[in-house]
Amino acid sequence: MPKTKPVTEKISIDPITRLEGHGRIDLFLNEQGGLENAYMIIPELRGFEKFCEGRPVEEMPRITQRICGVCPIAHHIAAAKAGDAVYHVEPPPAGKMLRELLYMAFFVADHSTHFYVLGGPDFVVGPDAPKAERNILGVVRKLGREVGAQVMKLIGENHEICKIVGGRFIHPVAALVGGMSKPITEDERVRIEQIARNSIETAKFSLKLFNDMVLGNKEYLDLILSDAFTHHTYYMGMVDKNNKVNFYDGKVRVVDPSGKELLKYGPDQYLDVIAEHIEPWTYLKFPYLKQIGWKGFVDGPDSGVYRASPLSRLNAADGMATPLAQAEYEKFFKFMGGKPVHQTLATHWARLIETLYAAERALELATDPLITSKEVRTIPTETPTEGVAIVEAPRGTLTHHYTTDERGVLTSANLIVGTTNNYAAIDMSIKKAAQALVIPGKPVDDAVMNTIEMAFRAYDPCFGCATHAAPGTTPMIVRVFDHQREQVQELRRD
Repeated sequence: MPKTKPVTEKISIDPITRLEGHGRIDLFLNEQGGLENAYMIIPELRGFEKFCEGRPVEEMPRITQRICGVCPIAHHIAAAKAGDAVYHVEPPPAGKMLRELLYMAFFVADHSTHFYVLGGPDFVVGPDAPKAERNILGVVRKLGREVGAQVMKLIGENHEICKIVGGRFIHPVAALVGGMSKPITEDERVRIEQIARNSIETAKFSLKLFNDMVLGNKEYLDLILSDAFTHHTYYMGMVDKNNKVNFYDGKVRVVDPSGKELLKYGPDQYLDVIAEHIEPWTYLKFPYLKQIGWKGFVDGPDSGVYRASPLSRLNAADGMATPLAQAEYEKFFKFMGGKPVHQTLATHWARLIETLYAAERALELATDPLITSKEVRTIPTETPTEGVAIVEAPRGTLTHHYTTDERGVLTSANLIVGTTNNYAAIDMSIKKAAQALVIPGKPVDDAVMNTIEMAFRAYDPCFGCATHAAPGTTPMIVRVFDHQREQVQELRRD
């Protein structure tokens, strides 16, 4: 008797998924209808490094930020620091302070955007709420217009700092090889100080909101603590000389799944620590720790898979460098049962702690007498060669590595972005969540799909950065296959 082919069901999902970039999730079922495997597929070519070849290295701060309109300042600052290394030049103190100030404002705006617009709706509105409500408008309806206005003010004011310091708030132009293109005036400093103080208060409000609406909700807390959203991996994050979290400068610290330091490395040592694995089903690479080795998509101390995220940075550090954020850091680990924390969804809480740190650090910089110094750039004089820079992007550790000829023209460029660092863990998180949520005989409906998506949304992935795609037109597609590899369902976000 011929076998009846399963009916393929197509479900249109609108609005589009809440992440930067595009991708596809394929779920493969076994003969019993349970999940066999899951893949987060990025089908676009990664070619950004190649078309940077032949460009003068001083153009890289303006070119690389075009990778993404959401996180351009991370690439702007990383490229400027890599240019410093290529030309063997040290920016003056005020130049470095202005760069960091620009970066702190960017972090506040970016992290807040993710919490309230991308990740937050899953908790504020609810993971199984109607899809038309799981967005910023649903958040505003739930919390009230005053809160919505407060959040928009926070994001807008920090964009204002980015414009003051960087020249533009989306694609800044101020960071140059050797420092910055212009100082700030006293009037600008006063305005920046005012914004930083406002940002601290709103960051504190966001943490209270998370405490009340998420930690105070047993259903949400059970989801955060569930095994479906837990992985025991290595963790990576930049720290200062006291092992406190630092986004702009320092060394990268890696701790094992028990929280013990494995190693610490400077920018020019990254190739001794990180290697990249490839798979035939995606254009995005899978970095892993060379010392441990690639063991596949598994966690534990014998797997070289690591994570680089807000949660990873808190796990890798010994604390925060500002007092209010340090208090929240201590509260976080006490509540979660100690270090390290392995629950992926706790990344949202870590992100809010980092937002408070960035606002506090912005205030420290804005009130430093050196910040208005006119000495903001050291003109390069040495012959350019090769340079590496690392900063902490909101999504994770960001590395820019440039090699040039004697004229400063790029002969090679390598970028390892935050999402690339997290790609193996993202795939593992999706699979584990899907294993718990895909029930034999039960359709993969919108609520199930959204809860699976929460596994990768916690990482705030930027596939535009990670793949450097030119077209940018592929929708989010989830395809479900039975054990005979017959497609039985397709869910699209076109």
